[in-house]
Amino acid sequence: MTMTTAEADKILTDNFAPWVLALGLSVEALGDDRAVLRLPWSEGLAREGGALSGQALMAAADTATVIAVSAARGAYGPMTTVQQSTSFQRPVTGSDVLIESVPTKVGRRMAFADITMTDERSGELAARASTVYALLG
Repeated sequence: MTMTTAEADKILTDNFAPWVLALGLSVEALGDDRAVLRLPWSEGLAREGGALSGQALMAAADTATVIAVSAARGAYGPMTTVQQSTSFQRPVTGSDVLIESVPTKVGRRMAFADITMTDERSGELAARASTVYALLG
């Protein structure tokens, strides 16, 4: 049974710290093999020069992966980030970002995912990440 976007949004509100919720992330699309979250543009997340901060993008990628792994497993379970590597390709200014996390392997104790972060307005790739998670429950 595929998780709904409403169920995934509830995972966000029930399991993430207030500062992560303050990013305003919402689940746009969900399947057993991916999750797409929206990071809305906010001046509060911009750094000097007006570009969206890398820290916001990295937190969004990490959060999207929790949702994607939960969808792949059929439900949320405790997990923790073991490794995240992010490469920034271009700045994002004045545009929402679509974060797509695709789990590449979900095992009993570990999960791996690739993430793309796309400037919604231009359609250009802004950043890529790869993550490794320990599945705790």
